[in-house]
Amino acid sequence: MKVNPLRLSKCFRNMTCGFAMLIALAIAWAQQPSQTQNPEETQHILSRLDQTAAEFRTAKADFAWDQYHKVVDEHDFQKGTISFRRVGNELQMAADITDPQPPKYVLYTDSKVQVYSTKVDEVDTYNTGKDRATIESFLVLGFGGSGNDMLKSFDVKYMGHDKIDSTDTVKLELLPKSDKARNTFDHIWLWIDPSLGVSLQQQFFEPQSGDYRLAKYSNIKLNQRIPDSVFKLKTTPKTKVLPH
Repeated sequence: MKVNPLRLSKCFRNMTCGFAMLIALAIAWAQQPSQTQNPEETQHILSRLDQTAAEFRTAKADFAWDQYHKVVDEHDFQKGTISFRRVGNELQMAADITDPQPPKYVLYTDSKVQVYSTKVDEVDTYNTGKDRATIESFLVLGFGGSGNDMLKSFDVKYMGHDKIDSTDTVKLELLPKSDKARNTFDHIWLWIDPSLGVSLQQQFFEPQSGDYRLAKYSNIKLNQRIPDSVFKLKTTPKTKVLPH
């Protein structure tokens, strides 16, 4: 089935498939030549992202996601682990959401996203089709993606240095070039660890509403072997797979 941005937005707000919402944004992205003004600091950190991307094979991290809804002044929190790997030209991603219970699983393989909710024992599937390359570049934004690819879709602003826990990071602001993308998130902040070339924190701001999504990553491990079982849904014999 085709990706429906409204459906994904509802799913995202219920905190059952945050990455599916990001895919809706990725599909809207316009690939345009960069017109960004790049101070020396920005060029340096983007070059560091290029280096990490060139060497990238796998990544694994713990995450804490916070979806804030301003109108009701509420936070929805999720915690778990996320894994990436490249198999040939294919990118795979697996997110295990273990808190709150019952767990949920998000898997991206074979150009499709599968969201498994253990509470209802159902798998929902979103096909990415011709948007695969754009989606993959967005999924690894600041987390294995290159600085050069970032400049194709964003104006990038250097915002100085900032501490995340005890780590000195470089903070970047990303302004989407596409009008459709800005209707979903009008700006994004990334906190990049220059020693690893990955983001320790990401914040996505929705236009006008005051809502945002904050993602924090810790215990990051790059280019270590990840078992094949991580990239398979942990379903049961009775799991219902919804039509797609």
